[in-house]
Amino acid sequence: MNANYKAIHEQYVLWLETLGFSKPIIQKYGSGSKEFFIWLASQNVTCITQVRQAHIKAFFGWQEIRPNRRFEDRTLSATRLNDYYTAVDKLMEFLHQMGMDNAPLPLNRRITIDAAERIRKIEPFTIEEIKILQAKIDDLYPHSDFEYRIKKQEQLKLAFALFYGCGLRLSEGYNLTIKDIDFNRCTVFVRQGKNYKDRIVPMSERVYKVLQNYIYNFRSQIKCGHNRLFVHSNVTLLNDLHYLHSQCEDTGIQEKRLYFHILRHSIATHLLQNGMSIENIARFLGHSSLESTQIYTHIINR
Repeated sequence: MNANYKAIHEQYVLWLETLGFSKPIIQKYGSGSKEFFIWLASQNVTCITQVRQAHIKAFFGWQEIRPNRRFEDRTLSATRLNDYYTAVDKLMEFLHQMGMDNAPLPLNRRITIDAAERIRKIEPFTIEEIKILQAKIDDLYPHSDFEYRIKKQEQLKLAFALFYGCGLRLSEGYNLTIKDIDFNRCTVFVRQGKNYKDRIVPMSERVYKVLQNYIYNFRSQIKCGHNRLFVHSNVTLLNDLHYLHSQCEDTGIQEKRLYFHILRHSIATHLLQNGMSIENIARFLGHSSLESTQIYTHIINR
């Protein structure tokens, strides 16, 4: 990214912060706009005043057909594409507010997500499969040195405790710090979750023990440049999760995709199967409406 685009990108992110957007949204829009700037430079559009609506349409068209970086045999999901559309639209809005009257207008392009198709693609893991995955963690990286192996294993145990045990979204769990964990009340404080809402999530006895061991016997011994519970980047965590998946020989597990959000889907499904009300599950997950939580009824019926 050239100096011109870098300066604009920094001001754009600052503008989003000033407007009060949550950290996950700022990261999402910041990442989308950065990719747009990099793409512009690759097309020899090196100055923001050269950008036209045709460039934005071409960028969107490229995003719609390019391979998914995580799964090369697939294209980007409708949700991910909508994130790019919104990030660039907000960027254009920012440019106009900064006085650039000749900047292209937002395209307001969005893909309508088919709810039935979305539900069909969700394949939660069973309780037994979750137990198999968790048990496999201690067998990972057998030929690596002790420090490397423990760091990888402890991060994955924390991931299951937060994303399955507490039903957190990736951004919610990844941004947790030690001060967000209250062992006296057995709760996890989620700051600025989806729709900028804070919430308190209860932790089970199992999650309590995992977090205590992680914080006092592992995280307190690790020095790094941030205060998050997770030491590694979310990309590294995802790679470790994929590695765990590859090491499980269970046929049922291998036929499903393992990613952080499916752990959240799995715990919600298990709670509903065990008799928890839709209203309580909605509060547990931080849903704004019961409509979002009803998908788990459809999954069970399926």
